[in-house]
Amino acid sequence: MKTVMIVEDESIVAEDIRRSLEHLGYTISAAVSSGEEAIKTAGEKNPDLVLMDIVLRGDMDGIEAAELLKTKFNIPVVYLTAYADDKKLQRAMVTEPYGYILKPFEDRELHTVIEMALYKHRIEKKLRENEQWLATTLRSIGDGVIATDTDGQVTFMNPVAEALTGWTQKEASGRPLAEIFYIINEETRERCVNPFEKIMETGGIVGLANNTVLISKNGEERLIADSGAPICSEDHNILGTVLVFRDITEKRKMEEDIIRLKTEKMESISVLAGGIAHDFNNILTSILGNITLAKMQTVPEDNLFGMLLKAEKASKRARHLTQQLLMFAREGISVKKPASVTELLQDAVEFALQGSKSECEFCISDSLWSVDMDEGQISQVINNVIINADQAMPAGGVISIHAENVAIKDEEKLPLKDGNYVKISIEDQGIGIPQEHLQKIFNPYFTTKSKGSGLGLAISYSIIKDHDGYIGVASEPGAGTTFSMWLPASEKEVEPKSQRGRPIKGGGRVLVMDDDETILEVTRDVLDHLGYEIEFARNGSDAIEQYKTAFKTGVPFDVVILDLTVRGGLGGRETVQKLAEVNPDVKAIISSGYSTDPVVNNYRKYGFSGAITKPYSIEELSKVLHDVMKDMT
Repeated sequence: MKTVMIVEDESIVAEDIRRSLEHLGYTISAAVSSGEEAIKTAGEKNPDLVLMDIVLRGDMDGIEAAELLKTKFNIPVVYLTAYADDKKLQRAMVTEPYGYILKPFEDRELHTVIEMALYKHRIEKKLRENEQWLATTLRSIGDGVIATDTDGQVTFMNPVAEALTGWTQKEASGRPLAEIFYIINEETRERCVNPFEKIMETGGIVGLANNTVLISKNGEERLIADSGAPICSEDHNILGTVLVFRDITEKRKMEEDIIRLKTEKMESISVLAGGIAHDFNNILTSILGNITLAKMQTVPEDNLFGMLLKAEKASKRARHLTQQLLMFAREGISVKKPASVTELLQDAVEFALQGSKSECEFCISDSLWSVDMDEGQISQVINNVIINADQAMPAGGVISIHAENVAIKDEEKLPLKDGNYVKISIEDQGIGIPQEHLQKIFNPYFTTKSKGSGLGLAISYSIIKDHDGYIGVASEPGAGTTFSMWLPASEKEVEPKSQRGRPIKGGGRVLVMDDDETILEVTRDVLDHLGYEIEFARNGSDAIEQYKTAFKTGVPFDVVILDLTVRGGLGGRETVQKLAEVNPDVKAIISSGYSTDPVVNNYRKYGFSGAITKPYSIEELSKVLHDVMKDMT
């Protein structure tokens, strides 16, 4: 439980803040009325956060006290004040507070500001630790540095360069770089081209080839890697060159460290992405449910019906975005089912090109086979490729999309099993990709964009491979790029659009357990509309008690819908086990915003009779309920 210190010179206000904090679940480490007391008490109590009134009686105001708390104890401070004049605000901002809240305030507002301050403080602490770690690593790397003038004469050498070459700066100063930096090819033993000449010729950054050996003044040989660059003035005139080189073992170590740091960063972001997706899916469930209910109150000919239809479509697109976040936050589990490639391409392309100058041309076979696929993942692949194609044509252009049925045989030399496939080709008219980059384009972290992560195509490759397919690329600089992907055709047919979207009426007693009030409200309205009798539970313990009571009194629940994750309480997985002790034949449906959780994908293994992922529509919910109820008869 987090501790908070209150610094407020109005006793009534301080007491009111204390009650609010205790109601919100915080522990009050102390309540003081002056800046001096705040500094003293902070050293003794070490609170997690300080709520500081800016205007305090005495020699030290809240702003001065906050500055001392920051420099001496690194304790986050949230300012409280009834005044919001610009002068005080500017002065307060200099101390870099973690929050600023005006009196009077609501408990919810106070809670939000405190939690954001604590979160920001934790992240900043972690960042400082990472920066310190990285700084220490960089200081320990032994890179040699040599600078020259425009004639190639050495003007500077650092101690590491002295150690690696065997020349001191005093000895090397004024001598040609080629004499000091004597390099050969490890395999051929032939002299390498002088880096200075390459730099002056190209006017850009150059690097040594692999297997380059530096021979020092005393004959010692070291395998090295280096890079060189021109030293330019503001008007781009070359003033000299600089060469940085290191033992190849140090380079390899550095690459491993960087990859590890990136991995840690990605893991942290993936946890955040998963949490955001889960919460957003709860919101979307409420939105989709209410839109569907509103549609039922109108007729297709009504203008309002058309608006609701557009809102529903946009919400379903948002669902794909949350699926991408979940894909980012997990280990690549796919939830595959037969789906229409035609529909997916049209929806994904329309979404990816919103606001773009580019346009799309489709050439899709009328009899295109369906594919067993995770629609969210394949949409992400199409989205990544379309965005790359669009960015390759800054002034706009035409993106051609072809989809056809193909039969793959051994002689075609594709890394695919023989069989039927759907081939998708996406062609742009952009700048193309250099040949030396084509072999690396699907490698993690490889990118030629200044702000790119190098993960989009790597993730796309992983997704297609997980679908037992293949993705390839062909390109010529200045002649555009074509991405082609093959996905195994499905033997199952996709339900026509005209047969979808019909909610199934039902009946029976349903117990819904969820800790989100909005989910409960919309589920109540939806199930009531479908003809079910519904009761609510906000956590697992409550659900168990209600289920026991209903079972013992002879009016048992026919079906239980359990949320997988409940904050601070029993979730669906634990709850269903307890319910099975009451009734071994319990019929339970697992509900979750984590569509890729093992419990959702293998629900029968965990004692459930069905599963539904948020956000779900009324049609999806009615079908799952219908299927589970049907199994009871």
